Amino acid sequence: MKKTILSLLLIAAAVLTAAPRVSRTTLAAMEKSLDRTISSLWQDNAYLLLGSTRGVYLEGYGAVFTAEVNLMPNPVSLMSSRLTPADIAKFHQTKAERVVVLKKTLTEALGSTAASLDTVPADEKITIVAFLDHFTWEDMNGIPVQITVEAQKKALLDAQKAGGKVPASAVRVTEN
Repeated sequence: MKKTILSLLLIAAAVLTAAPRVSRTTLAAMEKSLDRTISSLWQDNAYLLLGSTRGVYLEGYGAVFTAEVNLMPNPVSLMSSRLTPADIAKFHQTKAERVVVLKKTLTEALGSTAASLDTVPADEKITIVAFLDHFTWEDMNGIPVQITVEAQKKALLDAQKAGGKVPASAVRVTEN
């Protein structure tokens, strides 16, 4: 009886100390890839990516990556400290256009990320969340605070194998 209990305890300990399904090295490589992708979108903003992308694997759900993004540089400076209503409207229009580009970029990034995360099971998801920075004075009408793109890994890989883009029906995009 004691040997049976001891054997079960040893097996349980081995299971608990098993390596994670997705290694930290793999997640770090995807974080850097997403950093490069986001940082290269627009050249007029040195602070486009605020901090580094962070990734985590959640057993039973999949891989989740988060990034804080500043779509537009602050037009307020020492030389120009007041914004006219026209300046604010132009800022809003440009930011709205960039939201569309960011959503498309994140959706495309899902595919390449899924291909690199070979240890994530096919029935789990790949999710990228972008938190959008904003200024207190800006018009937030129609501008989300968060964009989430997610898809089942299998759908992403199937689209890549077919040589095409990921179908919109396979990707869930939400804005908050």
